[in-house]
Amino acid sequence: MSETTSLFNIDYHIKDLDSSELVQLYKNMLKPRMIEEKMLILLRQGKISKWFSGIGQEAISVGITMAMRKNEYMLPMHRNLGVFTTREIPLYRLFAQWQGKASGFTKGRDRSFHFGTQEYKIVGMISHLGPQLGVADGIALASNLKNKNEVTAVFTGEGGTSEGDFHEALNVASVWNLPVMFCVENNGYGLSTPTSEQYNCKDIADRALGYGMESHIIDGNNVIEVYTKVRDIAESIRKTPRPVLIEFKTFRMRGHEEASGTKYVPQGLMDTWAKKDPVVNFQSFLKEEGVLTEEEEVLIKEDILKEINENLDVAYNEEAIVSSETNELNDVYQIFKYEEVKSNNKTEEVRLIDAISDGLKQSMHKHNDLVIMGQDVAEYGGVFKITDGFVKAFGKDRVRNTPICESAIVEAAMGLSIAGIKSVVEMQFADFVTSGFNPVVNYLAKSHYRWNQNADVVLRMPCGGGVAAGPFHSQTNEAWFTKTPGLKVVYPAFPYDAKGLLATAINDPNPVLFFEHKGLYRSIRQNVPVDYYTLPFGKASVLREGKDVTIIAYGAAVHWALETLENNENIQADVIDLRTLQPLDTEAIYASVRKTGKAIILHEDSLFGGIASDISALIMEHCFEYLDAPVKRVASMETPIPFINQLEEQYLAKGKFEAALKDLLAY
Repeated sequence: MSETTSLFNIDYHIKDLDSSELVQLYKNMLKPRMIEEKMLILLRQGKISKWFSGIGQEAISVGITMAMRKNEYMLPMHRNLGVFTTREIPLYRLFAQWQGKASGFTKGRDRSFHFGTQEYKIVGMISHLGPQLGVADGIALASNLKNKNEVTAVFTGEGGTSEGDFHEALNVASVWNLPVMFCVENNGYGLSTPTSEQYNCKDIADRALGYGMESHIIDGNNVIEVYTKVRDIAESIRKTPRPVLIEFKTFRMRGHEEASGTKYVPQGLMDTWAKKDPVVNFQSFLKEEGVLTEEEEVLIKEDILKEINENLDVAYNEEAIVSSETNELNDVYQIFKYEEVKSNNKTEEVRLIDAISDGLKQSMHKHNDLVIMGQDVAEYGGVFKITDGFVKAFGKDRVRNTPICESAIVEAAMGLSIAGIKSVVEMQFADFVTSGFNPVVNYLAKSHYRWNQNADVVLRMPCGGGVAAGPFHSQTNEAWFTKTPGLKVVYPAFPYDAKGLLATAINDPNPVLFFEHKGLYRSIRQNVPVDYYTLPFGKASVLREGKDVTIIAYGAAVHWALETLENNENIQADVIDLRTLQPLDTEAIYASVRKTGKAIILHEDSLFGGIASDISALIMEHCFEYLDAPVKRVASMETPIPFINQLEEQYLAKGKFEAALKDLLAY
């Protein structure tokens, strides 16, 4: 067997590979090629709805997957069929996935490769290409924390490298020395946009220098080069954990998806790359080297075709999914069995900020692998000093300063969850969550519904006005998230509630946004149990009882309502502190409104689209016959929250509540 052979435009260097490995590389490339060719026929027949072809790029998927260990995570994209087949996922499950059948991976809820499977250590993409890069960081971080010496491989295309997530993920991986292989399939076009309009450097690999990161350029159509070089890189990373950027030069022989076509590609370029077909070239090479005979080739193809047809029959014969509203609703969240932990009788008067800090510290002791991440949360203790002293108590592995990159850190938290580790992410201010909005609402919120993967993440959200901090540090933006199925939203008003609910939020395996009003941090005191305890979600607190009216509020608005009642002792009101907004204690609301006949909802957020609107609608739908007046909503002005005190006071709902309450009572 010769050491080097040049066929068409591919140079194969056999190195230390034996015949069985070479044949296996060929089989593993041939199978996704033959499946794709079958899928293109089925697409034309209308038997599948869409197809994203990876024809011409099989060597990358197969070479990388064979270089990885089966217990190591891979995060492929929608052209990496070879990852799934090389990991030996039963074909009928893939076919069922593409047909929306139950034996697929998403129960008909998502298509193509938008799924993951813990069984095969694969985490599929979402249509927003960037987030999986940061998720890979989180999985790799878990490997470091658990001393597993494992590599995580994540794929993206040259177009995806234009997204901010790419920059954030590489930067975090470099700063933290995470064992990630960032695999970029550079096929020259992002859909129809050429690389000349995507970036202005010679090679994507050049970008690694800016991150202090090692990089390599590999011929993505040469399966031997892909396999052997990635194998060696992966083994080196296992010994010395670090990120590596690998650019694979390749070409996509089909359109972005089949409806796109390839008319935007010059024919000469298509012809050049057709000569570098990774499957055809390697097949010819193996024959020339005497590794593969004509008869063996025919038998391999017959076996694969038989496997395809048999598994297609299994998928076709499976019954269509029967829609069930109960099943759909039950799968939005992972089941969480709340366990009540009662405190002893010892209490101490503390501020809201102290209660949160104590609760967080006690949860760090309870969950000995819980990780806290956020800007300045380590030695500095966070901008509000909630994690002051935590580094000394728990170490820098578990209390991690992050670069300023909300998106990548939320994604890393998702990756930690996939690898079985809980995390708490501090948004320095709730306003900054906009920089990580996509992974919150599209990754954390939807993963369990899509493929049964929970996001065991708590996002701490310091929020709210009254502190003259202006429009970028004072928003109370809970309504952005109560709207999103899959998220839980907690918003305490008192130290006792904050500590107990934070413990529950961390115990809950679902994503929780935990809102903490900055204006209450040091202004509200209460006797709080010294030891660890929990409080249930979806259970409001009735702070006062009265016959005249039901006042519904949460956060700082609860204190505004109580202050108003103290100044108007003649008003007898039920005061309901919701405490959690998702889940919402509708029964407490309905019971009170049916008793009083009048309801007023007060919140700090602006009015239109706020949660008061939904609560009002629920009351109208379920308590209409008990009402003696229209439901009243009181909220802040329909403007961004201003900075200077006199403008902020005018903006906030606090100054409007008393008059609105009296108007309702007089109706």
